[in-house]
Amino acid sequence: MTDVRPASVSADGGVLHTLFRTEQGGHEQVVLCQDRASGLKAVIAIHSTALGPALGGTRFHAYASEEEAVLDALNLSRGMSYKNALAGLDHGGGKAVIIGDPEVLKTEELLLAYGRFVASLGGRYVTACDVGTYVADMDVVARTNKWTTGRSPENGGAGDSSVLTAFGVFQGMRASAQHQWGDPTLRGRKVGIAGVGKVGHHLVEHLLQDGAEVVITDVRAESVERILARHPEVTAVADTDALIRTEGLDVYAPCALGGALNDDSVPALTAKIVCGAANNQLAHPGVEKDLSDRGILYAPDYVVNAGGVIQVADELHGFDFDRCKAKATEIFDTTLAIFARAKADGIPPAAAADRLAEQRMAEGRRG
Repeated sequence: MTDVRPASVSADGGVLHTLFRTEQGGHEQVVLCQDRASGLKAVIAIHSTALGPALGGTRFHAYASEEEAVLDALNLSRGMSYKNALAGLDHGGGKAVIIGDPEVLKTEELLLAYGRFVASLGGRYVTACDVGTYVADMDVVARTNKWTTGRSPENGGAGDSSVLTAFGVFQGMRASAQHQWGDPTLRGRKVGIAGVGKVGHHLVEHLLQDGAEVVITDVRAESVERILARHPEVTAVADTDALIRTEGLDVYAPCALGGALNDDSVPALTAKIVCGAANNQLAHPGVEKDLSDRGILYAPDYVVNAGGVIQVADELHGFDFDRCKAKATEIFDTTLAIFARAKADGIPPAAAADRLAEQRMAEGRRG
């Protein structure tokens, strides 16, 4: 079975060895992009086109090393193949990362240069927003290619995909509650959200409307202050460590960067459900079993956070919000089906999700 958890660098061959090892995902193509004039350094990773053109966002991040950036692109693109498969989309998985601090390096010239690299792939890769990139950025990128989604409505796009990402996570959380407690509501439950940025702040709204008690944290103080100004009934804690140890926590929602579930955090978790928007939440293989052994229900991240990719995929065919929302609502049923498969097969939900995604990709290859 292909492992969707994060890859690591092999001691006997570095990143290239990791790339060609089939157990790490067997990527079809990885492109290293450099434009000296604008300062662009980027990686575009295409994991699979078995179901159609690779689709996935562009992350702009200050990586500690170029090697780390390549590995992130490999991990994220592989996850997109699985996400798109279980979302029922006719797309494979891809992802791009731009190396550097977006607050310092992001310029129109750099984004246009990046768009030219997307164009050079001739439609094998379709891009969108991710951490560090926004709708306005995609409007610029789209000026140099026709395979950019996540654009503004004024430029023929669907706008902010975080709206449906949060809605999909909420559907996954409802399904988790149904499986764990027999009732698809978070009313009266205490939910902790780590990261209340683009997606997390929308998730707060859904949970409060459903009657949940919400606890939040974020590395950006302004993000927390925005929530508290609007919803004084929400509680804020200092950091993620304090959040996962919160007494009486029912659900933990990681909504920031990956690796949130690891050897330190899992033993400390007080919640009975983990369901959040962050990608690659499992720090390494085996974490899913640790969660299961502790009786913690894990809703696979790439299943529940698929609302955004559902939205940007629809943009390619003429965006219709109601149609997208209806498809994102199906995340509830997909999540329940994964839990049922996991129970039937005696495996963790993450493994069950992998099997279902791999089955669809294999069928796509045969087709």
